[in-house]
Amino acid sequence: MKKTTFALYFGNRGFFPGELVASAREKMVKVCEENGYDYLIMDESLTRYGAIETIEEGRLYAKFLEEHKGEYDGIILCLPNFGDENGASVALKDVDVPILIQAIPDDMNKMDFAHRADTLAGKLAICNVLRQMKVKYTLTKEMCVDPLSDSFKEDLRLFAGTCRVVTGMRKFNVGAIGARTTAFKTVRFDEIAFQSKRVNIETIDMTMVFDLMDAADPVLMEAKKQKLLEIADFGTWPAIKLENLARLGVAIDKLIEDYDLQAIAIRCCNELQLRYGIAPCVLLGELNERGIAAACELDVTNAVMMRAMGLAANWPVVLLDVNNNYNDDMNKGIFFHCGPAPISMMEGKGTIEQHLMFKKSYGDGSGVGINVGELIKGDVTVGSFKTEDGDLCAFVTEGKFTNDEIPEEFFGMGVVFEKENANEMFNYMARKGYRHHAAITKGNYAESVREAFDNYLGYKIDLI
Repeated sequence: MKKTTFALYFGNRGFFPGELVASAREKMVKVCEENGYDYLIMDESLTRYGAIETIEEGRLYAKFLEEHKGEYDGIILCLPNFGDENGASVALKDVDVPILIQAIPDDMNKMDFAHRADTLAGKLAICNVLRQMKVKYTLTKEMCVDPLSDSFKEDLRLFAGTCRVVTGMRKFNVGAIGARTTAFKTVRFDEIAFQSKRVNIETIDMTMVFDLMDAADPVLMEAKKQKLLEIADFGTWPAIKLENLARLGVAIDKLIEDYDLQAIAIRCCNELQLRYGIAPCVLLGELNERGIAAACELDVTNAVMMRAMGLAANWPVVLLDVNNNYNDDMNKGIFFHCGPAPISMMEGKGTIEQHLMFKKSYGDGSGVGINVGELIKGDVTVGSFKTEDGDLCAFVTEGKFTNDEIPEEFFGMGVVFEKENANEMFNYMARKGYRHHAAITKGNYAESVREAFDNYLGYKIDLI
């Protein structure tokens, strides 16, 4: 889990009381420390009250940001009083990270000239100037909000997620390992549309994977075996199954290193079954646990969505099928996949089994490697991604995984998903042409992803 760092900015306008700035600095440092965020704050002695007002002070802050470039994920622009647009326009003109604009509310018992702050008006003014400059910014839920309030703590949680998504998605590489299985036309995508947003796709033939597997270093294979045994019980399967999975894991790690990949999507059938007798599911879970977004069925677009969701939540992600109705309940459905979940999305260690579809098609023992266990319960964020007409498109929503029972004979790893009018979400997916895959992570981070995609990255996204 990456600790998020904010650069703190405090605005000022000369005829307002300076003690408001001192109080704001103290509160903002406190809320960052108490909620687990790192922060950068300019030396208070460099400007009047340690705030930014004049053009010269704006230059000092711009220099401060440049000196610390790469050390902060976002900026919190705090307005203890009205704030001056001149200083802000100079200080923030070259900013390339998200900015959260927060205004401290006036106290109705202190509305005399000596105490009044006028931050609502000041926030409107600052936002107007930043918009003129084409500088992107994020708003707090409440127009004026105290830094120590629960509302602002929630603003910070979601803003931190947005910052992580923007930082991690501005430029990265996805490995498309193997060709799309011809029957899976649902996972087609527009590589040039991705490149227009600086998402680079590296295509890698399965023959390269096989060569790397055959030449795998025994020391690395042994380490990979031990890692797999930590997350799954292999039972009585022949040792060759674990060995071949370790070979594949070492090969994928080599590709990740050689191509500097932050996400992968792999062709998971049928060569791996016919040649090595394995299914790669448990390896995808192991990769996702490490923060490498890993999708099966060569679903490149949802590997991208998985990366975004993992960054937002600072938590591993799983790709599941939106798979079954749940009786006649319009608020529920069954999500399923063979067994690619990271252990942080499971209720403990899983059990290695064989893929029944591969067993039926290619024979007993042909697809060993699905990691079957119980998925976590509670609040989840769900999203999916596609390319369409040159655009990058997504939707994101929230719901929960429940303890509702699924029949024992249900194959693979299934869980009941619940949200108000889930049936309408399924209809939305069908109407908009989304595939049956969804990226899922723990917690409520839909707004973090929406804000990053829509406001900062220029993707099309619906919050449903």
